[in-house]
Amino acid sequence: MTVFSTQASLTELDPTALRRCMASFVTGVTVMTVLDADGKPVGLTANSFSSLSLDPPLIVWSLRLNSSSMPIYQQAQRFVVNILADDQIDISNRFAKSAPDRFNGVSYQPGMAGVPLIDGCIAYLECKLEATYPGGDHLLFVGRVERIQQTERPPLAFVGGNYVAVKALTP
Repeated sequence: MTVFSTQASLTELDPTALRRCMASFVTGVTVMTVLDADGKPVGLTANSFSSLSLDPPLIVWSLRLNSSSMPIYQQAQRFVVNILADDQIDISNRFAKSAPDRFNGVSYQPGMAGVPLIDGCIAYLECKLEATYPGGDHLLFVGRVERIQQTERPPLAFVGGNYVAVKALTP
């Protein structure tokens, strides 16, 4: 039997319990790519991505304020949402870890303004930064989608700390 507590206020929530609860939500896996001030490709794994608006075409994603990559993403005027395929766990893991050059050995093509499109992804959303907003311990990045590409490959998903395969339940 599942027990729900209605007693706790938001300030009383245990951050670890909240994190476990949020981990029960299945998400897709993306790598957000930009170019740094010197034109070098930078990327990080993110599952905090969502559609925001179709008209105008906007997406949103977030990054922890204490991320070492924060200054690079704050200055970038363009970014790409690389939506990973189910055979790209290695790419997800590579860009999830701190490393000086995550792109070393990763095949990619230059997108608009040279921002990297990682080879093999199921979709790409090339965006221009529209706005940023504070969001607790994160910064929200709103991007205006300027170009998309998509394939019919299966997506990589993440839930409960594990990668999972996505299977359609309806025709």
